[in-house]
Amino acid sequence: MENNKIFTKVYGWMFIGLLISFITGYYVSTKPNMVYNLANGYWILALVEIGVCIWLSAGIRKMQTTTAKILFCLYSFLTGLTLSFIFVVFKMESIVLVFGITSLMFAVMALIGHFANVDLTKLGPILFMGLLGIVIASIINIFVGSETFDLGLTIIGIIIFTVYIAYDIQKVKYIANELEEDKASIICAFELYLDFINLFIKLLRLLGKSKD
Repeated sequence: MENNKIFTKVYGWMFIGLLISFITGYYVSTKPNMVYNLANGYWILALVEIGVCIWLSAGIRKMQTTTAKILFCLYSFLTGLTLSFIFVVFKMESIVLVFGITSLMFAVMALIGHFANVDLTKLGPILFMGLLGIVIASIINIFVGSETFDLGLTIIGIIIFTVYIAYDIQKVKYIANELEEDKASIICAFELYLDFINLFIKLLRLLGKSKD
C-alpha cells in the first residue's frame, strides 16, 4: 500500500509538470510576438532552464519540500516556453500522435521497471555515460552539421531515455525508503518528467511532420 501511495504522488506531480509545460507551450505558440521574443532570446532561456534544472537536481534533497515543488513547477513552465516552438514548427496532429506514442512507451517501460525482478539501478553509470556521450556528440555536430550523425544520435537518445524510464521507476522504491514521502515524490516526478520530455522530443524529431 505504501508503494502504491508514493507512486500515486509521483505520477500526480509528473502529470502536473507535463500539464504546465504543454499548456504553456501551446498558449505561447498562439502569440507570434511572444514566440518572436523567445526566439531572439533563446540562448538566455536555454541557460536559465539549464540553471534551474541543475539547481533542482543538485539541491533537491537538501531544500524544503515547498521550495522543491515551486522549482519543479518553474522548470516545467520554462520547458513549456521552449516547447512553444514545436507547436509552431510541427503539425498539431503529429504532436498529438507522438505524444500518444511517448505515453504508450512510458507506460510499458514503467510496468517493466515496476515489476522487473532484475536490479536495473546497476545500469545507472552506463546510462549516464551514454547520455554524456550524446551531449558531447551533439555539441560537436553543431559545427559538423551532419544530418546522418544527428539521426543516429536521435535514435540512440530514444533508446537511452526509454531505458531510463524503467531505471527511474525502480529507483522510486529506494528513494521512498530514504526520504519523507512528499520530498521523494517530487524528486522521482522530476526525473520521470525529464525522461518523458526528452523521449517525446527525440521521437518528434524522428517521426514528427513539419507544417512546411
